[in-house]
Amino acid sequence: MIEVQHLYKSFEDKEVLKDISITFEDGKTNLIIGQSGSGKTVLMKNLVGLLEPTKGQVLYDGRDFVSMSKREKVLMRREMGMIFQSAALFDSLTVLENVMFPLDMFSQMTLRERQRRALDCLSRVNLVGAEKKYPGEISGGMQKRVAIARAIALNPKYLFCDEPNSGLDPKTSLVIDELLHSLTREFNMTTIINTHDMNSVMGIGENVLFIYEGRKEWQGVSSEIMDSTNKRLTDFIFASDLLKEMRQAVTTARQ
Repeated sequence: MIEVQHLYKSFEDKEVLKDISITFEDGKTNLIIGQSGSGKTVLMKNLVGLLEPTKGQVLYDGRDFVSMSKREKVLMRREMGMIFQSAALFDSLTVLENVMFPLDMFSQMTLRERQRRALDCLSRVNLVGAEKKYPGEISGGMQKRVAIARAIALNPKYLFCDEPNSGLDPKTSLVIDELLHSLTREFNMTTIINTHDMNSVMGIGENVLFIYEGRKEWQGVSSEIMDSTNKRLTDFIFASDLLKEMRQAVTTARQ
């Protein structure tokens, strides 16, 4: 569980995050949504320590990450997995070597144990047989699955995903969503996902945080969005005509 308490972040005289408090729960897919420039990426960077909050706390199962020493933060990051907007794979390494990379860096396993663990992770994301290929030889969706396998290699307690469906077609995006959701449940991780993908929000949004101009505007589960009376939220979610029609259809069906 990750608890954010009264978090502020300013850059010189510009306040980007303003008094954000929220709990991200274990075993659930926690989604952060908001317009470009709303502060969601800045929030993610504060959570993982890439930025230092101006004020407030970030508690990892009761441990205050903000006040930790550099050494303590390094140790803490070993409990984190990260999936970047681009898969961020090493082009010169094979799929297997990419997944082994964090194991090589941080584990005390033997080479055989690291290889076995990496193959297990590739199996979990349905990439058996791709281990000898290079990133340039596989599709974008497969690259994202390799990134997921690498992120779970060290069996993290906390998984951070920055726009994991960026650049993917809708069908592949659905595969990635279902994979992240099932892995979150299986390993009881605290998974936090920054996303613009409304299909992800409605499909796997078990705990959704909507940020508006740096503030926590709304929090709830995806099933509550259709009935929300928060105009800023509904204007954001139902910006497209198709989603407006879907909402109208649901409202009409209930009458």
